[in-house]
Amino acid sequence: MFKDSPAFSGYSVDDVNKAKHFYGDTLGLKVEGDHGILTMHLGTGGTVILYAKEGHEPANFTVLNFPVDDIDKAVEQLKAAGVKLEHYEDFHQDDKDIMRGINAGMGPDIAWFKDPAGNILSVLHNPKA
Repeated sequence: MFKDSPAFSGYSVDDVNKAKHFYGDTLGLKVEGDHGILTMHLGTGGTVILYAKEGHEPANFTVLNFPVDDIDKAVEQLKAAGVKLEHYEDFHQDDKDIMRGINAGMGPDIAWFKDPAGNILSVLHNPKA
């Protein structure tokens, strides 16, 4: 039914201007805005919309993942840009806040961070990125 639909995802933020700065300037994505709705253009060709929501509550799960070929380099770049990485005790992250999942048989190496609205994002190791 939807095989050929140009589907997209979306999630709320509490401040569209802060989101535009974070996703556009800090993360380097192409972000366009119209009528209070932002459209992020992803490297895959897909899009994600961000919209302001009164009473916004951040997602308590990962809403967007960024696969990279060198997670250590990506984490360094995030930290250099002032992005604070999240640390979850249950995931046994290393001193760089990276969960080395490959070594533990728990999936890819991954690190989490939040956007200004508190939504959880991740950067994860994917050598084919």
